[in-house]
Amino acid sequence: MEADESQRVVPFQLQFDKPTGSQVIFSGFLCLLRPLLAYDCFRHNGCQFYLLQIKIAEWNPEKDLLAMVTEDSKLLLHRFNWQRLWTTSPGKCITSICWRPDGKAIAVGLDDGTISLHDVEDGSNNNSTYEDRTARFFPPAPRVPRTPGLVPGDSSGFMDESDDSFRELFDSSYKQFDVLCSGDRDGNICFNIFGIFPIGRVNIHNLAFQSSLMGNHVSCQLMDASICKVALSGDICHIMVLCSGVLTETGSEASDNQMSGSDLQGLHCLVLDSTIFWKRKNELHQVAQQASNIEHLIEVIRKSLSVMSKQWSDAMHMYHDKFNALPSLIIDHGLDSSSQEELLSLLGGARTSPPVHQFLVNSLGEAGLKRVAKAVSGAGKELQTIVLDHLQPAAEIIGFRMGELRGLSKWRARYLGIGLDEKLIDNATEKAGMLLVQIERFIRILSSVVQQFSNFFNWLLKCVKVLMSEPSDQLLPFSSELVIIFLKFLYDQDPVGILLQDSEFDHNIEVEFFKEALEMPLATVSRRILCKDVLPLFPVSSLPNFESYFPASVSYYQEASDSAINLGNTHQRLTDYTSFMVPDETFPNITNCICIARGLIHDLENLKHGQTSLEAVLLRVPDGYHCVDLSLYKEEQIVLLLNEVTAASESSGNACMMIIQAAELPFVSISRSSILNSWNLDELQDSVIHMQLENEKVREISHSVVAPLAVSASRGVACVFAARKRALVYILEEDEDEVTDSE
Repeated sequence: MEADESQRVVPFQLQFDKPTGSQVIFSGFLCLLRPLLAYDCFRHNGCQFYLLQIKIAEWNPEKDLLAMVTEDSKLLLHRFNWQRLWTTSPGKCITSICWRPDGKAIAVGLDDGTISLHDVEDGSNNNSTYEDRTARFFPPAPRVPRTPGLVPGDSSGFMDESDDSFRELFDSSYKQFDVLCSGDRDGNICFNIFGIFPIGRVNIHNLAFQSSLMGNHVSCQLMDASICKVALSGDICHIMVLCSGVLTETGSEASDNQMSGSDLQGLHCLVLDSTIFWKRKNELHQVAQQASNIEHLIEVIRKSLSVMSKQWSDAMHMYHDKFNALPSLIIDHGLDSSSQEELLSLLGGARTSPPVHQFLVNSLGEAGLKRVAKAVSGAGKELQTIVLDHLQPAAEIIGFRMGELRGLSKWRARYLGIGLDEKLIDNATEKAGMLLVQIERFIRILSSVVQQFSNFFNWLLKCVKVLMSEPSDQLLPFSSELVIIFLKFLYDQDPVGILLQDSEFDHNIEVEFFKEALEMPLATVSRRILCKDVLPLFPVSSLPNFESYFPASVSYYQEASDSAINLGNTHQRLTDYTSFMVPDETFPNITNCICIARGLIHDLENLKHGQTSLEAVLLRVPDGYHCVDLSLYKEEQIVLLLNEVTAASESSGNACMMIIQAAELPFVSISRSSILNSWNLDELQDSVIHMQLENEKVREISHSVVAPLAVSASRGVACVFAARKRALVYILEEDEDEVTDSE
């Protein structure tokens, strides 16, 4: 009977128990790495796997797929049954990952602060390919041209032109409004629509705020802050930021009242107000839809010019290398004339001079002349192809998109408020038109120069044939007038090369000529992302030593009650849940405890109406266990991963996984301190809840486990990693059929 009763309360089923190649070791807390990612309303986690250590892992929100990052920064994607779909490496250190809400792309944060997007189907990387209405008027957006000899996938940055996987990926993405939120240890928080178009950037060091909770509206600021975790709410109106730093008062009132040493150094939770995204999401969506790919197209133009310049300079180098021998021969023969004059004499039918004869017959020869002609002609064709397939289409699409933005900017009532300045857009549109004119001019010059070279080489080939007494009847015809023009204006000149290297032409394809216009929305929106509230969590004696792993998780759930309906909002309000492991010895009577706080994002506005929403609870981990990791789960649940405390090695002993109903916990209202010299969690020291294994939903694990815990709320599964070289996947939901049978 007791056995039957114990089976009924077990909420888990062991689904997979797969051996791994080596011990799993987690070497860092994801939210301490750079950058941190939170896509729309979802979080990120980490893990280890296989022969190499795995530091990050996260379940796909829509499919049974698990993405993992190895210690050497390879990104792996596995199915639920551990079948590996693909492996890719960005060539840089990966610091965090998170999925797009539809599960079709994964954002990868790199140690240099950049973010790359990878397709779920094959792992291909393309941060900029994005479809919009230009497809109705133009062919598909051009790709960066490839240098001859490079293979697809080379680290040169050029892409395989046959790779269209990301086009399908973004065909549907423009119909939804996604915001990628990232943070780093320098205190920067960046926001990118579709993960591509930057629309907001703030630094928490520069976020000063005034709180009525701290007496006399004292201004506060964070010093020496480092972001640990960011989480953007599902309604894109709030950002929860966990950060370490020194919270201090600023201003004249603070200098009069603040005692030396009263600054709070430790972990703090900030609430940022990002309602600008919700209120202006339609406008931001349309602007990003047109402007998201402009920088990519600018890069296409710049790299196209780079490839063209190299191709043409190589051909001109061969041409000059061969024809520079003629002036030396003229000098050796004691003549006082130029190469052009000698060749014009030859064209006029005069006697061939000895240096010209020696040059054409011996130095250059028929074979050498054909090689030079082939090189110049081939370079001309390559340049024409690049212009027609890459350079010109990119400039046309830029012009089209700037025209769209110009039309939007005319609607000042809607778009001026997000920084779409009409004058700046007009100026950028004008410069886009100038770029098209420059490209048209380049096409005409290139075509003329290539034709002139071809005519000149045809004439020289006939001269070589005549001098060598060989038949010349089947040679291509030439124009004597064009030969004269070539010798006077092109023989020792390179108008194509000059135009490619011309600073004025290059200036037109610099990012700066759109930068001011496109960064104005970024600056405008950034100024409207404000710090709404702050909650000091726990003290840290030394901030550098704090940069190590500790369990923490942030999630948002829809409010279950309708008692505080709307307060000016027209959409469903969310309640924030922040859970974290409280380090031992931070408070005298709090050891081996987990804190769960909720209601911070609405606490300030509720206080204005005489209410409070900030609550917290301290849970002491069962005796004999310590918390390895935790993750907030769906329906206000929290999953704890606990290791049994043992004096033996870390790989010995057992572990367990526990689900707690957070909504049923006895939360205690937190009173906000009137002065900035105390920690709010002090109030919970006398109300610690002692958890017991027999009172909770527990699944025993016959292995010692290591962090992290990867939980999928959409699929109801959790992946844990045992110290004894095993990866375990559990189903977190009860099997209703089995429960019914047991009853």
